[in-house]
Amino acid sequence: MTTYNPRSLKAEEFIHDGEIRDTLAYAEANKNNRELIDAILEKARPKKTETGFVSAGLNHREASVLLACEDPEVIERIYKIAEEIKLAYYGNRIVLFAPLYLSNYCVNGCVYCPYHLKNKTIPRKKLTQEEVRREVIALQDMGHKRLAIESGEDPVNSPIEYILECIKTIYSVHHKNGDIRRVNVNIAATTVENYRKLKDAGIGTYILFQETYHKESYLKLHPTGPKHDYDYHTEAMDRAMQGGIDDVGLGVLFGLELYKYEFAGLLMHAEHLEAAHGVGPHTISVPRLKRADDIDPDEFDNGISDDIFAKIIACIRIAVPYTGIIISTRENEAVRSRALHLGVSQVSGGSRTSVGGYAGYSPEERPHDTEQFDVSDQRSLDEVVRWLMENGHIPSFCTACYREGRTGDRFMSLCKTGQILNCCHPNALMTLSEYLEDYASPETKDVGYRMVEKELDRIPKEKVRQIAEDNIAAIKASNRRDFRF
Repeated sequence: MTTYNPRSLKAEEFIHDGEIRDTLAYAEANKNNRELIDAILEKARPKKTETGFVSAGLNHREASVLLACEDPEVIERIYKIAEEIKLAYYGNRIVLFAPLYLSNYCVNGCVYCPYHLKNKTIPRKKLTQEEVRREVIALQDMGHKRLAIESGEDPVNSPIEYILECIKTIYSVHHKNGDIRRVNVNIAATTVENYRKLKDAGIGTYILFQETYHKESYLKLHPTGPKHDYDYHTEAMDRAMQGGIDDVGLGVLFGLELYKYEFAGLLMHAEHLEAAHGVGPHTISVPRLKRADDIDPDEFDNGISDDIFAKIIACIRIAVPYTGIIISTRENEAVRSRALHLGVSQVSGGSRTSVGGYAGYSPEERPHDTEQFDVSDQRSLDEVVRWLMENGHIPSFCTACYREGRTGDRFMSLCKTGQILNCCHPNALMTLSEYLEDYASPETKDVGYRMVEKELDRIPKEKVRQIAEDNIAAIKASNRRDFRF
């Protein structure tokens, strides 16, 4: 009989089924306990300090009570506090990125993914290094500075050496004023040695979705292949930390299992990383199951409504105030717009989920033959950037923290005390100015510089504001780029 232990490195002990079930029972029993709920919300509310605003966050039981509560008044308070926390930690900045699919060869049998081994209808493709280079140039021409590389699990077609070579190629491409400054990596669970190699290659965040924390469901959903090993997959972040990667990203695929179970498991995983390594997740992603080649989401019984999805995002933001929350183009414009006010701090833009989906295609063209899932938000990056600004958000292409060594516990200490705002706000404005000069349409450029001028006035330190203004003037007047605090 195992016991719950967040400091343990064994999956069955830090993602403990009994603890999750007890948590769900506790949440159900207290979902109308207004005295308890009021205390939880008061604990979560950001408090002003000398350096900014901070929130205590919530443990998985407290957050599960909020998620279970169905009182409309309480839900509105949850949404309000979630937005307050997001603004306190991340301001009105939204980081932009794009996925880059390298290969869809896969040896796993995941029943919800079109890349599964038995799918004979999807064309299999792996990018050559020259094709990687062309994809990167296409992404740079859009204006992207940050990529998340994706690949199916196949030790023959996509070994770690191939991934490392692709990372080297991506960083080597300097096209016009374009550079990819941060490569995040979303590949299968691997060894400590391979994580060290990824760290040495200069990756940003290592991302791995758990898909589901419910072990019995996990084994059924992953019937064959190395991903079938629940413990090895769930313990991947611990090996990544041991390999020197201190920025890791969690996520579940909502729709595979009951969402309250997944929510509790996700927060327990975040608590485990804090307890065992002193560093919580750099990001948490919230993908929902979507239609794809030979995959019908209606075949799964655990789909969630837009309202429940919004509530999950808000409760994650309240529970883990320091983490970046990512929402992708799986979701449509309306869902993403709502999520931006509930805690999301990173979005993808102009995304393709097919292998080789960028080079040679216009913004309106979209290859579908090797897509991993349907893209709901099909707007160009320029349209997404303008949309963000028109709704009061600063599109940020900043990668400064990663490149200045502010990762892991160094990033977390700055974020948790509110000090990260002192560099993030001007960095966002400078990278936005780069985008406006090099890639934006005239309409977006006009909207953008009006926002930059307005937001410069919000920088509290006069010296920082003056440096940012001087750097933006240099960006406008020359090809000088990559200023950062």
